[in-house]
Amino acid sequence: MKPFVTYRPARVADAPLLAAMNQHLIQDEGHSNPMTVPELVSRMKQWLRREYRGVLFERGGEVVGYAVYRLDVGSIYLRQFFIGRKYRRQGIGRAAMQILLTAVLPPRTRVTLDVLCHNHAAHEFWKAIGFHDYAVTLEMRRS
Repeated sequence: MKPFVTYRPARVADAPLLAAMNQHLIQDEGHSNPMTVPELVSRMKQWLRREYRGVLFERGGEVVGYAVYRLDVGSIYLRQFFIGRKYRRQGIGRAAMQILLTAVLPPRTRVTLDVLCHNHAAHEFWKAIGFHDYAVTLEMRRS
């Protein structure tokens, strides 16, 4: 039986695909990041060449999402996790996270991530798969 979701490591050559999905992530979460797709491609290339690693999730040979993470001493920072809009609410995000936690990331390692306060759907997703609130980051926008 074929796996529901498969994965492969992301390469620098995947940066345009990752950047396009990153733009959708920025839009979907209501982030204030103003970067253009070419800027996101450049940033993704830098990340993958330096401190970040990426994973592409596939279903039936089609890319359905991705994750970008950084290995820190004793922990992992999950910078980005995204499942394409038409693939949501089908168990794909949960399956992708299961792959990430069991097949990709080192075992018994703390995983942290950030969720924007107004992104209630994401907050509920992360809590449903076992994450819990740890800290709140506050900001003040100044002109």
